[in-house]
Parts: sequence; structure tokens; C-alpha cells
Amino acid sequence: MENAQSVLIDASSERPVLIDFWADWCEPCKSLAPILDSIAKEYQGRFLLAKVNADELGPIAGQLGVRSLPTLILMKQGQPVDGLVGVQSAQSIRAMLDKYVTPAWKDDWLSAKQLMADDSKWVEALALFKAAWDASGDPLVAADYADALAESRQLDAAESLLAQVKLEDRGGAWQSAQAKIALKREAGKSPAIVALEQALEADPENLALTQQLAVALAEDQHPDEALALLFGLLQKNINAGDGAVKKCFTDIIASLGKGHAIGVQYQRRLYTLLY
Repeated sequence: MENAQSVLIDASSERPVLIDFWADWCEPCKSLAPILDSIAKEYQGRFLLAKVNADELGPIAGQLGVRSLPTLILMKQGQPVDGLVGVQSAQSIRAMLDKYVTPAWKDDWLSAKQLMADDSKWVEALALFKAAWDASGDPLVAADYADALAESRQLDAAESLLAQVKLEDRGGAWQSAQAKIALKREAGKSPAIVALEQALEADPENLALTQQLAVALAEDQHPDEALALLFGLLQKNINAGDGAVKKCFTDIIASLGKGHAIGVQYQRRLYTLLY
């Protein structure tokens, strides 16, 4: 009994523990059990469901004031913080849990921030930031998401995101993200790109030069400009350069990785031309 009590207390220091006090003879307990199992699966480990037989572990039930079955006791940091008596609806149980259980979007948010430290995982990070933002609408999430978008040169998407934040919620984090976008826009292009742009301006029909500039722009973290340049040619002739322009266009999209906002945008535009 002492070991069971210790396990419950220790576990509740890491995440909330929902204790289901039940007994074999309790018919309402049998009705409640599948509801609890379903909710535990839904919350994906964000709380621990512990089923305690009140007949076998009576002292624990008595210590927590259990006087009828079924009874649910929610523990956090070693202390009982809430509870419900009798058969409950899934909605009632969720309402109690949501007061103490960390929302899933916060886990996504924190995971995304950790992933951003790894340059090879920014696509996964952006997907988690988006999930957290869609679920929460939290201005701090928006600021971090916009910051990540700016780092991946998705500046228009970052600005559009920040514009969705209410004026009264535009605090320091929002202003920092906005400033980063401005700095990224002012960063300018490499001398090699400037030279290619000047050469193309002098010879605008040169398809090979256009592709060379597009590739250079993409490699210099300007994918939006690279794809816009090539898309302009494809609008005039979908088979420009015997298909070389289209191949260059799709290669740049592929290099951005799955789910990249700019890549998705231009992939859709290409489909409108093809179909």
C-alpha cells in the first residue's frame, strides 16, 4: 500500500495523475472505465490514469476522502487538487483535466523552439509552430513562429502572421520578430547576384542566364524571388527552354522541403498552368 501511494505521489510531480477509485461490485464504475480509457488515449500521455481498487487499497481511498464509488481524484505535485464523484460525462472529465493538464499546443511550441536550434529540422519546427498557433492563437507563439519563418526567408508569410495578432497583444516578442523581418529584407543580396541581375536586365530573353540567376537566388535564401522569376517565364511558355525552366522551377521547390509555404504556393500556381 505504501509503495502504491508513493508511486502516485512521485508520478504527480511529473504530470497530473487522475486516480479512478473503483471496485468489482460497482456497476457505475464499469460504465465510467471505458470513458476514462478513451480520454487517456486522447490526451496522449499528458496525464497518468491510475486505477485503484478501493477494496484492496482502502487506506489510500480513506486518506483521500473517498466515500462512494466511482470517485475520481486528480493529483498534482503530490497533492489532490480536484475530483469528481459518480459516473461523469467525457465533457465533465475533460473540463476538470484542462484546468491542470498542459495543453498539447504548448508541447508543440516547446518542441518547435528546440528543433529550431538544429538547422536540418526547421521544416519540422515550422509544422509544430503552425500547429501550436492554429490551436492557441497565442501572441507569443505567433512571435516565435514569425521569427522562424523569417529565419527560413519566408518573409511575406511572417509578416502576414504578425498582422493577425491584435494590436493590444503586440508586445516585445512581437516587435522583435517584426524587427527581424525588416533586417532580413534590408540584408541585401550578394555581389554575384547583383551582377547576374544586371546581366539579365541587359539580356532579358536569355533563358540560361535567367535560370542561373534563379538558382543563385535560391541558394542565397531568396526562394520567393527565384520562383517568381521562373514563374514569369512559365506563364509565357510552359515549355520554355524545352522544359529546362520548368525543371529548374520544380527543383527549387523540392529543395525547400515538404510543407514550405513558398514552395506550396508556387506548386499550386504551377498546377493552374498545367491543368
